[in-house]
Amino acid sequence: MKKNGWLFNRKIEHKKPESEVYKLTIVGNPNVIKGLMCVEIKREHVYMHLVENAPFNRGKVKMYAGVTGNLIAFACRLSFQRGHDGNVSFLSKTDLIEHYEKTLVAFHFGGRIMIIETKSAIKLINRYFKNLEL
Repeated sequence: MKKNGWLFNRKIEHKKPESEVYKLTIVGNPNVIKGLMCVEIKREHVYMHLVENAPFNRGKVKMYAGVTGNLIAFACRLSFQRGHDGNVSFLSKTDLIEHYEKTLVAFHFGGRIMIIETKSAIKLINRYFKNLEL
């Protein structure tokens, strides 16, 4: 996959026993991956190890908007399903901390640690998964 422009090596991530790897596709075209995410279910939250857009979904000229938000909303939904009240954490690139505070209403815990709490998780789920129950 790296030869195709991906930074995410899902085969390596998938081999880790604590990891769950998810891909985002569109209806009618399940073979073209729009984005990938690797999460770990912790004791009290879901931790996102990696989230990546497909190479054609990066930068200003992207084929599909909202891929990252959709994957993160899925992680929040997964957190509710696993009994963690929508709580999700991840490490941010330092130049994206403010962006995640604004777009995800994530809380900057310190260093590079970002946390999405219940209220913000519900907003993300409602934005990307309309008409779905938690």
